[in-house]
Amino acid sequence: MTRPPTAAQRRVIDTADPVTGRLRGTEFQLAALVRRGLAFRHPRPPHDHFLTPAGHRVREEAPPADTPAATEAPPASGAPGVFAARVGGEQGIPAAGPARTREVHSAWQGLLELRRMTNADGAMDRPCGWERKHLVQAAALALEAAGHRPEDGGGAGGGYRVRATPQPEAVAVREPDGDALRACAATLERTGWQVSAHTEPRTGARYLLASPRRT
Repeated sequence: MTRPPTAAQRRVIDTADPVTGRLRGTEFQLAALVRRGLAFRHPRPPHDHFLTPAGHRVREEAPPADTPAATEAPPASGAPGVFAARVGGEQGIPAAGPARTREVHSAWQGLLELRRMTNADGAMDRPCGWERKHLVQAAALALEAAGHRPEDGGGAGGGYRVRATPQPEAVAVREPDGDALRACAATLERTGWQVSAHTEPRTGARYLLASPRRT
């Protein structure tokens, strides 16, 4: 890429979904990003557009101080149109429905495509570099895409909860129902994570430690 994105293109890139890089913009804007190698159109319906690795790098770079994009506030997390994987325990999350199911499916397909494009051997059965930098979101997306139910804000009805841990490249997954916890472990292993089961010394509660598999 020999010239920086235009201000309009930069706005589209900066407002891409923080988890999967899914883009929203006019057909003209999206086509222009595809031509520049900053985005790709997913081959499966609904044919959403996603950032390529080059597009992700552009987004992670701070725009020059004199560009309009540098003075615009980023969208608030959870703002309408911004996808976020449900990690469990969020407050005020509406019940899942067909629209959410479609969003999660599209996000997961985009993440698989990101694996194909960024893993050196094109492998789609193990996490990519983006997932290693966003462990909680990546593990939560794998669980939600497989149909597991996240814990609601009250925490009384069960459901999974994914949280960061002090260990490098590891997240903790908790689910009070033993069968559901084992099902979470099976899903994570199937989607390229190494999983081990542990017990809290004080409470006796079971939980999982999951790390992205490298080979």
